[in-house]
Amino acid sequence: MRTFLHIAATTLAAASLSACAMQDEGVARDNLAFDPTYQSVRTDLLDGDLVNFHVEMTGARNGADVHAYAECAAAQYALIRGYGFARHVRTTIETQGDAWSGDAVYTISAALPRGLKTIDAEVVVSNCAENRIPTV
Repeated sequence: MRTFLHIAATTLAAASLSACAMQDEGVARDNLAFDPTYQSVRTDLLDGDLVNFHVEMTGARNGADVHAYAECAAAQYALIRGYGFARHVRTTIETQGDAWSGDAVYTISAALPRGLKTIDAEVVVSNCAENRIPTV
C-alpha cells in the first residue's frame, strides 16, 4: 500500500508540473498580444565610450521588448558616432501599469569589443527596422 501511495503522489506531482509547463507554453511571449507604443529615448554619455540609454514604452509583452528597444537605440547611436559595435553592460527594467521603462548601459567601439553580449550595430539596426522598432 505504501508503494502505491508513493507512486500516486509521484504521478500527481508530475501531472501538476506538466500542467504548469502547459500553462507557461500557452502564454509564450510570441503568442501574447503586441501593440507597442515607443515613447522616448534619452541618451547620456557617461564616460568616453560608456553610454546610458533611458527608454520608455507601453504595450510591451515583457522585459525583452524593452531590452530590444534599448538595444536598437544603442546600435543606432553607435552608428551615428561612427562606431560599428556595442557591448551590453546592464539593463534594469521597471513597470508601472502598462508603462515600461528601461535603463540600459552600453559601451560603443569601432572594433568588436571583448565580451559575450556584443552587437554588430549595422545588423541590429537592420533587424530593428524589420521589426518596426524605432532607433535614436
